[in-house]
Amino acid sequence: MLEADFVIIGSGSAGSAMAYRLSEDGKHSVIVIEFGGTDIGPLIQMPSALSIPLNMSLYDWGFASEPEPHLGGRVLATPRGKVIGGSSSINGMVYVRGHARDFDHWAEEGATGWGFADVLPYFKRMEDNDGGEEGWRGHGGPLHVQRGSRCNPLYGAFVEAGRQAGFELTDDYNGSKQEGFGPMEQTIRGGRRWSAASAYLKPALKRKNVSLLKGFARRVIIENQRAIGVEIEAHKQIQVVKARREVIVAASSINSPKILMLSGIGPAEHLRENGIAVVADRPGVGRNLQDHMELYIQQESLRPITLNSVLNPFSKALIGAQWLFFKTGLGATNHFEAAAFVRSRAGVDYPDIQYHFIPAAVRYDGKAAAKSHGFQAHVGPMRSKSRGSVTLRSPDPKSKPVIRFNYMSHPDDWTEFRHCIRLTREIFGQTAFDGYRGKEISPGSHVQSDDDLDVFIRDHAESAYHPCGTCKMGRADDMMSVVDPECRVIGIDGLRVADSSIFPRVTNGNLNAPSIMTGEKASDHILGRTPLAPSNQEPWINPRWQASDR
Repeated sequence: MLEADFVIIGSGSAGSAMAYRLSEDGKHSVIVIEFGGTDIGPLIQMPSALSIPLNMSLYDWGFASEPEPHLGGRVLATPRGKVIGGSSSINGMVYVRGHARDFDHWAEEGATGWGFADVLPYFKRMEDNDGGEEGWRGHGGPLHVQRGSRCNPLYGAFVEAGRQAGFELTDDYNGSKQEGFGPMEQTIRGGRRWSAASAYLKPALKRKNVSLLKGFARRVIIENQRAIGVEIEAHKQIQVVKARREVIVAASSINSPKILMLSGIGPAEHLRENGIAVVADRPGVGRNLQDHMELYIQQESLRPITLNSVLNPFSKALIGAQWLFFKTGLGATNHFEAAAFVRSRAGVDYPDIQYHFIPAAVRYDGKAAAKSHGFQAHVGPMRSKSRGSVTLRSPDPKSKPVIRFNYMSHPDDWTEFRHCIRLTREIFGQTAFDGYRGKEISPGSHVQSDDDLDVFIRDHAESAYHPCGTCKMGRADDMMSVVDPECRVIGIDGLRVADSSIFPRVTNGNLNAPSIMTGEKASDHILGRTPLAPSNQEPWINPRWQASDR
């Protein structure tokens, strides 16, 4: 019999963490359903190869947005991991917890018990951190976090330029002080990608009470308002995996709402249009979709010290060989080794702009490298007011969902992005870059007016691949909430959602860390345990926030 106490749909960041924690005491059996295959192989395990699995149908669901009306009708890729470890196996390996105020906002929005004081102990529990701020970071947890070696002098130039421009420095943006310029953290261990599969799922699968089932989850089976199992397709047959206690959906902010809707949970009218019987009318399912967008601001380098010198086949082969045999060298990093979180203006109390800096001028998809040596900053606003949706294209579980981000649909998005471009130019213009700075590659120094910047933004803004929010956590009496603060689907017994889809609002930075934290904390709720004791640590807020952006 395909049966367990807990059935988890999805082996991604949250799903892997839950498989590990729910099975830890040996009292409960767990089945993890995952449609994707193995993560073995250099394309996933080698950190510098990060742009390759992101674009492979073997590892990626291959989702894309509908034509985006405010981006000139562009269709934007929406990669989600289809492999053990989920998106943590194809992401950029950047580790950002999020700002304390992000989680306090969640609690204010109705996600009681998810304020910063409540989630910090879970971030500590999950971490095995190298070099972070004492007392704020975890040691001995499953998830290894490190800093890059920052050998290239351009990393130091970027941080120094931030200081010269009057901004704060921070040695640990995941510690008490997020605001400022400093080193970036990576989920890399021993030169390999340290995904949720490596950290959590593989150790859990060594236990007798955990099994991984390869199959396509079609829907949750609900009888008398209670989830009793999951209908899957495996080996070309439809089968039922029974859950004695609970079904937990952890299938991503794109697939989780889709599975709920296929199971009869969602906006009643939309379900009826698709011929699906309404089990629970939850209008918030698939709504509240959010993401981060970013631009690449690229500058020519006068000195041949950038990664552009190693993009030729011979150098790539050498880097690959060094990595294969020794797990060292340029193959053992994601190259995101310097970062910044800054505030856009006076009156903003915590950072609302993020920078990733790399000593190369190249695109995420690896396709378009600049012709010359260069360096670039990925920059974007953190708290866009634009909201989108995920809806069903048809009642066929195999159909890809309809994804509408409505990127740049709020006028503030344009103001914020223009500021990001001008601010980056100011930082690249500091004396720290004097020995390196050539001409501006992108957008190009001729692009100056608001109108010209808007054209550049419309044509070049990209997703940072941080979709979330489509099964919002909040108060049970809020019609737009999908799950309550214990991750229980409102109106259905024995069913929870725990992944980035439950975020009420997108957090600062990359979403892998808060997604894993969600799986960690949800596990205690599922097991009926008293949550970890809240922290009394006070995060740093810039004392000048009302008067200045720096």
